[in-house]
Formats: sequence, structure tokens, C-alpha cells
Amino acid sequence: MTLQLQRSAVVSGKAPEMQQEVVAHVYDVACSGAEGGGATVLHINRIFKDGIGLGGIFHTAIQVYGDEEWSFGYCEQGSGVFSCPPCKNPMYTFRESIVLGKTSCTMFTVNQILRELSWEWPGGSYELLSRNCNHFCNEFCDKLDVPKLPGWVNRFANAGDAALEAAETTAVKVHLQTQRIQVAQQATLFSRGRGSEVSSASV
Repeated sequence: MTLQLQRSAVVSGKAPEMQQEVVAHVYDVACSGAEGGGATVLHINRIFKDGIGLGGIFHTAIQVYGDEEWSFGYCEQGSGVFSCPPCKNPMYTFRESIVLGKTSCTMFTVNQILRELSWEWPGGSYELLSRNCNHFCNEFCDKLDVPKLPGWVNRFANAGDAALEAAETTAVKVHLQTQRIQVAQQATLFSRGRGSEVSSASV
């Protein structure tokens, strides 16, 4: 899979560029107008994030240069790294955008980072609690040399992972993994459907 940001001008990677803003787009893990499980997630997030500020169940993506956001999801083969228009992932409910800082990386360098990440983050390596979209975004931020996502974004996964490991509740973990993978796979496949256009157009 070849990933590259859309270019508005020829970029050599040698000439200095102004620092570029890095933005995290945060979604509730529920479709717009969600019912059933999706509505439950929205309710949980309203209580734990909006009500008492602890966190919730969120999907995230990073935007830097261009008009695409980049994230990670499950797929059986190939890279799990994918892109879609900012704040427009159809599988989730957009919540908010957070400016994380500014990167001094050129567009050329960011393209290289995305290529590396595409190899390092195959879709089959997706793990609900320890290797999800939020972990991917944090690694992307590290490479861009900007602050990571706010702690509340992935707090439930971090707490859940520790609790499950301590209790050795493998069956529960597998069940939760299956549920999250189903959502992530649908989102990734949808985005890949239109992302194939993006990749071919931007390479």
C-alpha cells in the first residue's frame, strides 16, 4: 500500500517550510443517529467524558497538511493505515477537533513517516486495548514531534487492558476485541473503498 499526502505544490524536502498545524479529530464510536449499541456508547461517553471528565470510547485520526485525516483500523490483509476527509468518517459520530501543536516536518518528511507507518501497522495487528487507532495516532504524533492525544481519549482502553491482564479474563477480552474489530473493519473497508481513489490520486 502506497500512502502519500496530496500536494498543492512541488515539495523537495530541502527548502525550509513554515511549521504545520497538527489536528486530532475525535469521534464517538457510534454512527450518526445510532441506535442500540451505538446509542449506548454515546450515553457512556456523555457520562464519563462530558459529565465527570474521565474518558470514554473514542476513535481518533490525525490531520497534517492536505485535506485528509489518517488513522488505523482492522483489515485481514495489508496495511491498517487509511485516510478519509477530515471529520467525515461515516462509521463514527464526530465529536471534536483538538489542535495538538505544530510540526516542523516538511510534507516530504510526513509522506515518509506515513509510508513507514503503513508497513509497521498492518491491519491484522489491530488489538482492541493495546494497539488501536489511538495508539497509532500517538505514535504518529511522536514522529511529528508534537504532544500526544489527551489522556482521556484512550483512558478506557488503558484501564481495561490493565484490568484484563490482572484478572486474566481472556474470554472477555476476545469478546470485546471481536466487537470493536467489527466496527473498525467496517470503517476501514469503507474508507479504503474511497481511499483507493485518494491513494492513486495522491501518489
